[in-house]
Amino acid sequence: MAITSPSASLSATSVNLKPLIDRIQSAAAAKTPLRFRGGGSKDFYGQELVGEILDTTTYPSLQGISSYEPSELVVTVKAGTPLAELEALLTEKNQCLPFEPPHFGQTWAGERIMPNFAGSQTTVGGMVAAGLSGPARASSGALRDYVLGVDIINGKGEALHFGGTVMKNVAGYDVSRLMAGSMGTLGLITEVSLKVLPIAPAEATLKFACSQQEAISMLNTWGGKPLPLNASCWVKDDGKGVLYVRLRGAVAAVNAAINSMGGELQNAASGNATVAADWQALRNQTLPFFKLNEGESLWRLSVPDTTPDLQLDAYGETLMEWHGALRWVKLSAESNAKNPTILREITTRVGGSATLFIASKAIITPSIARFNQLSAPLLRIHQQLKQEFDPAGIFNRGRMFADM
Repeated sequence: MAITSPSASLSATSVNLKPLIDRIQSAAAAKTPLRFRGGGSKDFYGQELVGEILDTTTYPSLQGISSYEPSELVVTVKAGTPLAELEALLTEKNQCLPFEPPHFGQTWAGERIMPNFAGSQTTVGGMVAAGLSGPARASSGALRDYVLGVDIINGKGEALHFGGTVMKNVAGYDVSRLMAGSMGTLGLITEVSLKVLPIAPAEATLKFACSQQEAISMLNTWGGKPLPLNASCWVKDDGKGVLYVRLRGAVAAVNAAINSMGGELQNAASGNATVAADWQALRNQTLPFFKLNEGESLWRLSVPDTTPDLQLDAYGETLMEWHGALRWVKLSAESNAKNPTILREITTRVGGSATLFIASKAIITPSIARFNQLSAPLLRIHQQLKQEFDPAGIFNRGRMFADM
């Protein structure tokens, strides 16, 4: 597979990136694996961590906001910049990253501990490399939909630019979006241009007491109507199923939806401050549901949003997001001991995929794949891309799939 070279060179930028380029070229020559790391907030994600750490937060050339044009809804940011710094800048202009990237902010100690949002060190480069989106993803789109352009250093030590800083950029294959979710296996992201949007003028949260299947039915019905649905979460509170639906949009649209959908309006008297914190906790996985006990693991099930209740109570607790398309399951210690991949088997039968998001210490082993096995054609494409971008195979080796 041949990837067309980018149209513009980065000779001036390459001078600033020389320490990084030299490090990568030396590692490639010696076949020394490198592990790209920003704040370390996603060290738990993916397969085993392999290689010498290349810490993007220690390089001045990877820090700061390169440019921000609020009127153009575009911001360009260096990869080692804290995500919190970027979001603070956007908030000043009443703008945001609509896909709500998680911060997490945990430390790695063999098993992920409860995150600490206030101390988060998530970086913009790590955000793009992980490719994770938050509660609003089903309505607002995924992270990759907001990536306009990226600068990277490939495995040959070449500084390359893909994409641009405009929304209508259709010149050839969009390699910039390929970097979203690539887990650093194709190149070191040095800078990224992102589309941003204004913060919605109105927001409200409705609460419904219902079973998971009832929640799926309601969400599918609402999805076919012109309602300002933004996010949803079904979870059991005190053993009883509860669906929370967040509305965002124009004031008139949100008010009309409140009147037509029913449910219980949450915390209207205090401006939804507490409810907003709950959605933030969902985004950053600080809700009680996400606290793992000894021997438990957290699975991320991606399924068609019309998929019925998978009846997983025998295996562990479930929290549902994305209007039914994302289901988190906390697999019990007993189920882990009997069949740690049972959820992958069940999800495959309904046309979905299952990611071992956080593994129990007891099953952190290469024999349990974190991600679904690729079909032969897809595996071949992945291998060809890896060979093109990282011919020496030194970048985040095995982070996504074995031998890649």
